Amino acid sequence: MDIQQYLERFNAPSSKEVSLSQLTKLQHQHLHHVPFENLDVIRKVPIYLNEQSIFNKVVREHRGGYCYELNGLFHMLLTELGYDTYLVAATVLRPNGQWAKADTHATIIAHLDQPYLVDVGFGAATPRTPIPLDESEQTDINGVYKVKQATENSFDLIQENKAGSRTLYRFHDSKKNLVDFHEGCIFNQVAKESTFTHHDIVSIATDIGRITLADHTMTTVENRVQTTSELSPEDKLHILQTIFKIHI
Repeated sequence: MDIQQYLERFNAPSSKEVSLSQLTKLQHQHLHHVPFENLDVIRKVPIYLNEQSIFNKVVREHRGGYCYELNGLFHMLLTELGYDTYLVAATVLRPNGQWAKADTHATIIAHLDQPYLVDVGFGAATPRTPIPLDESEQTDINGVYKVKQATENSFDLIQENKAGSRTLYRFHDSKKNLVDFHEGCIFNQVAKESTFTHHDIVSIATDIGRITLADHTMTTVENRVQTTSELSPEDKLHILQTIFKIHI
């Protein structure tokens, strides 16, 4: 991996420091410059879980991706930078209260003074800072996050905001390799039960909120105030190119 090229992709500082503050900066910059998106899924472009293909897409082609790509590549970067990290599998709890297919979300655990959950690939609800696994609360513009132990080897990521409190996903602390998510990656590319096979989803963090495109609807959140607008095909293409910096 060309570390410098990847860091430049999301305007991250080039530093050999391994610390919580530096990790927080890397996560923040990644979320602000690399969008969460499923455009390849909708266009039937296969997604392969290997470093070179993901690097080419995210870095060289200036694209985004979904969890396997974004957290997979970010985990590789953190490892190259000297962080003690590994991938873990999570099961998403949908807003309707139903669990998605088990263990099909890939996220990251980083060990510093204690273990932290680090995620750059969960779309609009992604926490913007590392979350310790000790139930202490971390607040960002999306709300308050904490990780609560659910069973002996599993933990829940919980978000609290003006809409209330909800579990986003449950993850296990056992180490995974990116190849272990092959089945989940295929499922999320082809299954009608997948969130990602129905329409375009593109989302990126901003300093005061987030911009999300779902099919032809754009939702903008600024200081926790939400507005939506409907886009023509021409407007949608323009938004992809100007706001998300994606050219397809």
